[in-house]
Amino acid sequence: MGAGVMKSKGGGGRRGRRRGGRTQPMSEINVTPFVDVMLVLLIIFMVAAPLLTVGVPVELPETAATALPTDDEEPLTVTIAADGAVSIQETETPRADLVARLTAIAGERESDRIYLRADGANSWDAVAEIMGDLNAAGFTNIGLVTDVANPETGG
Repeated sequence: MGAGVMKSKGGGGRRGRRRGGRTQPMSEINVTPFVDVMLVLLIIFMVAAPLLTVGVPVELPETAATALPTDDEEPLTVTIAADGAVSIQETETPRADLVARLTAIAGERESDRIYLRADGANSWDAVAEIMGDLNAAGFTNIGLVTDVANPETGG
């Protein structure tokens, strides 16, 4: 991939016969294979990056709401599954420990935003209770996560 041999600057001669000429190492590096590998890796990472943000599987309700602006750090996500289990990021958490764990995690973060994901099978009461607990603990920047769709509500 790099070094080769280059003929010295000498007189001609017959083909296949060397006339006392010395060979010098070639000092140029061929970067074409390196660029090819980098482009392939770039494409792989561009395809794989959206797949890495998978959390607890839930059926999100569909709305016509626009997406929230993104931050530099990974968003702190609270998920309410269809069976009522509550998770922080991907770790299932008892409901009694939810606020204490979120307070400990939020103390180490720059952003105070929390994304709340709730399965569509949950009642609004369960979602409102979790939101009330978060609000009472001082978390006021809460975003509800939904799937993007165009429901027949005129939107």
